[in-house]
Amino acid sequence: MSQFLIAIVGRPNVGKSRLYNRLSQTSQAIVHDYEGVTRDRQYARGEWYTKRFTVIDTGGFVPDSDEPMLSQMREQAQIAMEEADAIIFMMDGRAGLTNSDREIAHMLRLAERPVFHVVNKIDSPNKAPEVLGDFYELGVELYPLSAEHGPGLDGVMDAIAELIPAPEEDSEDLPYARVAVVGKPNAGKSSMINKMLGEDRLLTSDVAGTTRDSVDTMITRGDREYLVIDTAGLRRKRSISLELEQFAVVQAIRSLDRADVALLVVDAQTGLTNQDKKIASVIVSRGCACIILVNKWDVVEKDTYTADTFRKEIHHQMPFMAWAPVLFVSALSGQRVHKILEAVDEAFDRYTERVSTSELNRFLEKCTAMHSPPVMKGRRLKFYFMSQVAVRPPAFVYMVNYPEAVPDSYRSYLENRLREEYDFEGTPVRTMIRARRRRE
Repeated sequence: MSQFLIAIVGRPNVGKSRLYNRLSQTSQAIVHDYEGVTRDRQYARGEWYTKRFTVIDTGGFVPDSDEPMLSQMREQAQIAMEEADAIIFMMDGRAGLTNSDREIAHMLRLAERPVFHVVNKIDSPNKAPEVLGDFYELGVELYPLSAEHGPGLDGVMDAIAELIPAPEEDSEDLPYARVAVVGKPNAGKSSMINKMLGEDRLLTSDVAGTTRDSVDTMITRGDREYLVIDTAGLRRKRSISLELEQFAVVQAIRSLDRADVALLVVDAQTGLTNQDKKIASVIVSRGCACIILVNKWDVVEKDTYTADTFRKEIHHQMPFMAWAPVLFVSALSGQRVHKILEAVDEAFDRYTERVSTSELNRFLEKCTAMHSPPVMKGRRLKFYFMSQVAVRPPAFVYMVNYPEAVPDSYRSYLENRLREEYDFEGTPVRTMIRARRRRE
């Protein structure tokens, strides 16, 4: 099931980013006390008493502004409103109800999804009745809160949580790979899927998808099965005209929340774009295996070194995806399309691979012998043992005497050696450092 999306919208400087940081338990949204700091949408996962969701922080929404930057921020907010499952509309309790608030509230009455009207910057519940006076004019239920300090958050989040479906059972036992084809518009995603499904050797069947306006396809190839997750279709917008480019990240989130392996389609003619990088970062945050498909390769002028140069440039611009293999294909001519599912097989096998604890500890002993753990602040680090705690993606835990003293450089050394030893190409690898308990 794709994850529940909550969009936070409102005019500039009402506290959207503070609420975003609190719900996602991060500080990645830039927070300052002047208008227009958040210009682009940001996405993060959150959880409220076992109910999981994705929260979207938007730029300030100014309904009638013709200023270019504010106009772009308005589009960002409209996109989030169109794609979200629930909307938190934030207003500033200190500033009172403004004309912009009234206009946004009027627009939100046309939304086909629940809207929760939040009045922010009410630090004391005792002050809520006098502050809310102006806002009752809107004729809706109001939720007073302080995004900065937390009071009042329970009320609105408990109400939203009732709409969020219960989490599905763990999918680790699924025998087949769930494959999401993602990328910016016009990169060739649909053509790629059609070409993959058009192979005579494949048996296909349509199954109902949970991504909006999509139908997933089950593929059988030999003794392997794959669920190809289609990207959500773009719904017709009522009164706004937006660039298709803006929807790519939201679509990717909905698809990747259900996927094991992501096929990131990049246009060879335009090269790697910022939108590609944003989608790649979503792939990493969702913990999916990944294969980068450079499409339209048949129309690129090339020599012996072109592919290698292109591959190096991708990994240079996206070092966080250095583990992802790159495949040069053409959906139009069919060039190397037959290799895609072979690459999916290899990535999925690594994604679901388990390594025994005894084997891992032989590996750890070898690593620490080759490169001794450093002494940090007079403390000699000692690694006691390691074990694998999860698959999809593979996750490992190291037990040490002083977890806080393990430097990032040594952690990177262990991860690189782990990848070399067990060939984890195509999948992310997660590592955790923990203190050994006495009984262990």
